[in-house]
Amino acid sequence: MTTTPATSPLLDLSGLPRFDAIQPAHVEPAVRSLLEALRNTVERLQDDPAVPTWATFVEPIENESERLGRAWGIAVHMHSVMDTPEWREAYNAMLPEVTRFYAELGQNLKLFEKYKAIAHGPEYATLSPARRRIIDNELRGFRLSGAELPDDRKPRFQAIQEEMASLGAKFSENVLDATNAFSHLVTEAGDLAGLPEDVIAAAREAAEKAGQDGWRFGLKMPSYLPVMQYADSRSLREALYRAYATRAAEIDNGYSKPEWDNGPLIQQLLALRAEEARMLGYRNFAEVSLVPKMADSPDQVLGFLRELAVKAKPFAERDLAELRTFAREQLGLSPLEPWDVAYASEKLRVANYAFSEQEVKEYLPEHKVLDGLIQVVEKLYQVSIKPDTGPVWHPDVRFFRIERAGQLVGQFYLDLYARDTKKGGAWMDSAITRRRLASGIETPVAYLVCNFPGPVGGKPATFSHDDVITLFHETGHGLHHLLTQVDDLAVSGIHGVEWDAVELPSQFMENFCWEWDVVREMTAHAETGEPLPRALFDKMLAAKNFQSGLQTVRQLEFSLFDLLLHMDFDPATQGYMDLLAEVRKEVAVLVPPAWHRFPNSFTHIFAGGYAAGYYSYKWAEVLSADAFAAFEEEGRPKGSVLDTATGLRFWSEILAVGGSRPALESFKAFRGREPQVDALLRHSGMVPA
Repeated sequence: MTTTPATSPLLDLSGLPRFDAIQPAHVEPAVRSLLEALRNTVERLQDDPAVPTWATFVEPIENESERLGRAWGIAVHMHSVMDTPEWREAYNAMLPEVTRFYAELGQNLKLFEKYKAIAHGPEYATLSPARRRIIDNELRGFRLSGAELPDDRKPRFQAIQEEMASLGAKFSENVLDATNAFSHLVTEAGDLAGLPEDVIAAAREAAEKAGQDGWRFGLKMPSYLPVMQYADSRSLREALYRAYATRAAEIDNGYSKPEWDNGPLIQQLLALRAEEARMLGYRNFAEVSLVPKMADSPDQVLGFLRELAVKAKPFAERDLAELRTFAREQLGLSPLEPWDVAYASEKLRVANYAFSEQEVKEYLPEHKVLDGLIQVVEKLYQVSIKPDTGPVWHPDVRFFRIERAGQLVGQFYLDLYARDTKKGGAWMDSAITRRRLASGIETPVAYLVCNFPGPVGGKPATFSHDDVITLFHETGHGLHHLLTQVDDLAVSGIHGVEWDAVELPSQFMENFCWEWDVVREMTAHAETGEPLPRALFDKMLAAKNFQSGLQTVRQLEFSLFDLLLHMDFDPATQGYMDLLAEVRKEVAVLVPPAWHRFPNSFTHIFAGGYAAGYYSYKWAEVLSADAFAAFEEEGRPKGSVLDTATGLRFWSEILAVGGSRPALESFKAFRGREPQVDALLRHSGMVPA
């Protein structure tokens, strides 16, 4: 049966996405028809001589834009979670056209004038604060999209947007292809010494699936990380480290392909971003990136990062000295090689705190972790979370609904396990955004995606404590989207929130993973069902800031590299690896080998929207630590930080308002003052004794 746009399941936006029926072949005809519909609406409204109003101008464009955004968003999502050749081809076939359309829309001077007419007209003062903010954001967006450029320069600006979108997609695909291409077969059981049983079982299953005898390891996190952390075999650790460190690079590592080399793509992306900035009248791309963010200027961010580095580096140097001494005296590892760091660190943790991460993992089976997470959300925000039904894209995906007083608030998909067709990392994205329609409230829907180890050998999946923190982090993003009370789409949920504040709700949630009354409710030993002993939790707590200095300077290294790359760096005359070396001289204490190609897989800034914005993690960490301190202040005297009154205040002042007001205003409304860095330093154990 031939599917026409009229019958396409991708165009059925009456409810949840029809993942049981949507196919790659549906993308092109559906997206083309939606582009046409939006184009027609724009052409009609831009030439309408009537005075534009919210109802006659903004809403019709918003409605058609939302239809396109929903359908194209499904294609984007499938490209991330089911990256088969068919889905990749369908996505890439339409990416240039969609990018070109939005670039043209952003430069449409007639639309720009209509929005300006509303901003300067009598209706503006009567609009709600949320709608005034939308108008202001639109005007800023037009300026950043080149609407004020001379007509003869607009085509070049559009071409830059198209090329950057294609390069970003290719960058991400190269990393995924390079990650999937490598495998290492172990044939001697002795080489598995130190590895946890579930990791060995998963490697055996992977080998059997590939028709091999032995144990097959790869570069996906559930395979790679345990090898680096636990494998006694130094040669096995080295083999995986070298492969991981040279993904998507020009180095011949025995498995990569020249066409996967992201080096040329990095040079091209940086050159295009710099050209875009110059066309818009800015000195560099970092200035462009910061226009819609909380931070005022690149220099302000540089100062913030460098001040933090000065405070963190002594703690990092102390961490490294302790690790090197331990590795030399207790493990006979001298010099300490890069592939020894995670292994020696785990041994040091066990020596210092008498527990291993693997021991904790046995107490964190998936079902208990989810139950514990749900209890936290229900207690803080007075909602209930229940399993729900809806079409999904993979059998492992689950679906839930959030209710308050029996009323549907929102729904979310949970896709927890790593697989070959899923890009790495963890993320939240919106499927449907809350808004008010004539028929009532359209409730929001979110995707929560992780890359955790799945069940092995018929046993339920167990998660590391780091996995649990990741799950809480992404749930924080999800709650920001799902618990919004804003009825206007462009500032509802995560939309319109400054990029350097969007991590506040996610990092805030991580703190609950270190609270006994939360952790005890999400634990049951995989074999015995016994809860986590309090003594073991106390050891975890004592080890919470283990190597926090090293971890902090590592994040600062990434942030400074990203920012400087988009400031005065010239890709035509300078090498990005040289810049990274300079940054490491300033802030790093552990310097990887010269052949390490970290930038070639730095998808956050080259394929993920964080260009000149990676600092956001540290910036928002100041906000999130300070916000959580309010729960400590209110809850500790009562015996639990799960304080409902403070939780409801956090909901109403932070989560509920979405992007409808500046993030700093929301923070001050919740906290009663400007943010302070003290709580972050205290939580990280970086307060001088």
